Amino acid sequence: MSIAVDLDEVAPLVSPTPRQRIWRRFRQHRLGCWSLWVFMVLFGLSLVAVLWSNDKPLAVRYEGHWYFPITHNYPETTFGGDFPTPTDYTDPFIKDTLKRNDNFVLYALNRNSYDTISYFSEVPNPAPPSRANWLGTDDRGRDVFARLLYGFQVSVLFALVLTVIGTVVGIAAGAVQGYFGGRLDLTTQRLIEVWGALPELYLLIIFASVFEPSLLLLVVLLSLFGWMGLADYVRAEFYRNRAQDYVKAARAIGLSNAQIMWRHILPNSMTPVIAFLPFRMSGAILALTSLDFLGLGVPSTTPSLGELLAQGKANLDAWWISLSTFIVLVLTLLLLTFIGDALRDALDTRVAETAKAGGGQ
Repeated sequence: MSIAVDLDEVAPLVSPTPRQRIWRRFRQHRLGCWSLWVFMVLFGLSLVAVLWSNDKPLAVRYEGHWYFPITHNYPETTFGGDFPTPTDYTDPFIKDTLKRNDNFVLYALNRNSYDTISYFSEVPNPAPPSRANWLGTDDRGRDVFARLLYGFQVSVLFALVLTVIGTVVGIAAGAVQGYFGGRLDLTTQRLIEVWGALPELYLLIIFASVFEPSLLLLVVLLSLFGWMGLADYVRAEFYRNRAQDYVKAARAIGLSNAQIMWRHILPNSMTPVIAFLPFRMSGAILALTSLDFLGLGVPSTTPSLGELLAQGKANLDAWWISLSTFIVLVLTLLLLTFIGDALRDALDTRVAETAKAGGGQ
């Protein structure tokens, strides 16, 4: 005997977990969901940029032997040159040598890296878009597309590192303040207010003049100030949750303060932390771009969106520099903003209850 089961009647009886409900609400936010996938694809492509935007061949078969310049530096004498220096694969002599006989060369899709200079261009720099340089070159003859690609990679990685550090420090500071309260909270809050009143830009200018600019220096300096905003939200959540019944029950069974904070209160206080992560990333990208635009960020040899914007400002006739950089920067910030909006709505139970009530009507 067979029993017919209506899945539509059984499905409501299966209660989804909180994570499943959050993911379901996030997927209902189509713009945020698509933004997440697009951002992940773009970031993934930028991580392997060396495989499809590089001035070195991916593989070379020369006189019966295989070489992989993408992973190893070969001297010029390996390919018929006269000097034992690293091979310049943009040299016309090397190009002609590799084309002879039965040699085989596999190039990247874009034959330019972020530091490749077009020495043999017939057009003065900055040169407009062409077949060799898809988005033109900057005033030093470097490929704009490659610098945008690698600059996007650097910006996102910088934002991720800065966001992780700021989140960890902000959670720790806010948790201690909100859980213990009292004089510890008042004293810590006054110290945070004094620290936050320090002129961050002036400090960056001073340190940039004393130390050599680098990504590590920027991470350290910006991390000193980037955690305070999140600490306020975590502090408020811990204040609210420490008076709940489950915290009193945990104290009654003898759990330590660290165990209560880590196992019980923190998981219930992560909503503002997760919701603000994309916005913190966009703020970090904007900070790095602004500092590079002012000349206080990374060295000029490092690919940077801010440095490209500065070049676009200095070369107004080279519209391809400023326009392409503006599109990449705006697209990145829009994607992160849409992701943040979707996360905020997915984690906000009030939005879910409103949508449920509207659907029931």
